[in-house]
Amino acid sequence: MITASHHMKTFALAATLTFAASSGAVTAQTGAQGTLSLFANGEALATEGFLAPELTRDGWELRFDHVYVTLAGVSAFQTDPPYDAEAGGAPEAAVRVPFDMDTPMTIDLTDTGADGRVFLGEVAAPEGHYNAIAWSVVPAPSGDWTGHAMVLIGTAAKDGESVAFTLTSSGTQDYVCGEYVGEERKGFVTANGTADLELTFHLDHVFGRLDKGPEDAMNTGALGFDRFSSGGTQAINLAGLHIGHVGEGHCAVTHR
Repeated sequence: MITASHHMKTFALAATLTFAASSGAVTAQTGAQGTLSLFANGEALATEGFLAPELTRDGWELRFDHVYVTLAGVSAFQTDPPYDAEAGGAPEAAVRVPFDMDTPMTIDLTDTGADGRVFLGEVAAPEGHYNAIAWSVVPAPSGDWTGHAMVLIGTAAKDGESVAFTLTSSGTQDYVCGEYVGEERKGFVTANGTADLELTFHLDHVFGRLDKGPEDAMNTGALGFDRFSSGGTQAINLAGLHIGHVGEGHCAVTHR
């Protein structure tokens, strides 16, 4: 059973969304086992903000008080062949290990541990390389932000102007991702050993980056902040944006 750390908020729901379980993979419970630990990471853009030279694509400085994300249906896979996020579809996996959340879990990407990540929990897992992972971002069923899947709260500044903002998204996003891409590989479970996997959220895919230039592929799709510059509480439509990653590794995403 997945366990929440002390800084998490959880919300009650009768049934958990289990998108990942529809992949057709089986959950293996035999053989040598170790432990899979799960983390979420909004990286420096969540914890420190969009600061010069990494401003939004339209030149705003952003500092976040909270970046709430509600998660459900998390499963890790051993896949062969490796999952191709560009092709999409379900992983071809013989082993699926679900992180059995009793309810969707709301986390705050700004409320991190010493390693800059949010600890989500851990689960027993058969040994092997977990080179794919799937999860959903879903509307919170209750609490302060009922009905919203992502909520970004903070302050924006540009040309001497400062505005407080709260941006709320109610859309569901289903992610299926391949192997984590970063300075070191992840997901190798050995007998009685511990490995970790990470859900990475790239906020620059929402707001763009001024230092990347206007023709950069990220900026051509990003929303920027100008449209939200009146401040206050506003809805933000994240459809078509690829926010979820595994490090720098890509994911297939479905918006609904």
